[in-house]
Amino acid sequence: MNYPEYHSVPLYYDRGRRKFLRNSLIAGISFVSIPLPACVFDRRVYGVKYSLSLDSPTRFFDGNSCWSHPRAGIVPGAGVNGLPRVVMTMNSLDLSGSDVFRGMYGLYTDDLGKTWTKPEEIRSLAPRYELIDGEERPVAVSDFWPGWHKAAGTLLGTGHTVAYTTDWKVRNPRPRNTSYSFYNPANNSWAEWKKLQMPDSEKFYNSGAGCAQRYDKSDGTILLPVSLRLPYRHNSVVTVLKCSTDGKTLTFMEQGNELFIDNETRGLGEPSLAFFRGEYFMTIRNDEKGFVSRSDDGLNFSPILPWTFDDGAELGSYNTQQHWVTHRDGLFLVYTRRGADNDHVFRHRAPLFMAQVDTEKLCVMRETEAILVPERGARLGNFGVTDINKSETWVTVSEWMQPAGVEKYGSDGSVFIARIYWEKMG
Repeated sequence: MNYPEYHSVPLYYDRGRRKFLRNSLIAGISFVSIPLPACVFDRRVYGVKYSLSLDSPTRFFDGNSCWSHPRAGIVPGAGVNGLPRVVMTMNSLDLSGSDVFRGMYGLYTDDLGKTWTKPEEIRSLAPRYELIDGEERPVAVSDFWPGWHKAAGTLLGTGHTVAYTTDWKVRNPRPRNTSYSFYNPANNSWAEWKKLQMPDSEKFYNSGAGCAQRYDKSDGTILLPVSLRLPYRHNSVVTVLKCSTDGKTLTFMEQGNELFIDNETRGLGEPSLAFFRGEYFMTIRNDEKGFVSRSDDGLNFSPILPWTFDDGAELGSYNTQQHWVTHRDGLFLVYTRRGADNDHVFRHRAPLFMAQVDTEKLCVMRETEAILVPERGARLGNFGVTDINKSETWVTVSEWMQPAGVEKYGSDGSVFIARIYWEKMG
């Protein structure tokens, strides 16, 4: 692949109308912050004040491939002068098919993004061939999410596997597993990926933690949300797995209750967890609308409710994921939705929004909605959230360059980092 080592796309966003001023790419070691209008809310009403900026460490689009699923994790103290190292992983996406991930790539920064390394292929996370139904078929790791595990003192990445046909097509039924790996900052390497071993191979034949935002408890146990297709249900359900790790192996301990939807959609998927003021919250993807649920213990969740605004209107997020941003004084949802002058975007997956959640009523507070990443034609639905420190959170996303022609609106395969700067430390 040929792509710039570093680049930035100078960008100005006007909240009233879209305006994009695009200049030539900057080659070499360069990094330009892209300021957005400050989004500041009165703490007397909403409790949290913050500002935003947007920048881009890399880009790739050659008409055949682009980056997807860029997500980051930190290694505390591994950067310069005691700063964390921020490690980003992302899949290469083959645009000739649907969800064809032929490799995993990584880059990192030791100075909070002033400079980044060049994206390099992570061979230990590369697809490998497995014997499935009598055929040697490629199996890839995708939808990966690195996260620092404090108790084990290691960066743990989790995702799921995609088993393709011999010609790299996605077909059902197929096996799917939760995949995982650990990062070694001493030599900037990931361990060979493994599959989470489950107690019932038939029940968990098609299950995985793809795009799942996990929660690590203070005692070191991991609450890992997954989706699965059960033999006795026609569509997928979501549940939370309680796991443990010694820094080398991820081990299943216990399963929570199963949440489901009884309709003709593909079911529930891509669940993500957050913990806020003594309660756990789960946001869930569905073909028709996003859903939310709550729990006291992080394993057993209440029946799902559709996401709405606080005025009762539907949120309008559908058939894509949502994730959480958590601050000491507020819980936020990051999402895409209809109704944003974005009918030309596939499944309305751009722009990328963030708004505060009313955790009592389980709804999104419309007045707090802000745009993290503007739309430029390409979808932005596959993203991640990283707590860098108590005063800064990053939302990472790439421009998914499908279907063909989205570049006419200005997209170019950029990977974006939306930085949230908290006025009061989280």
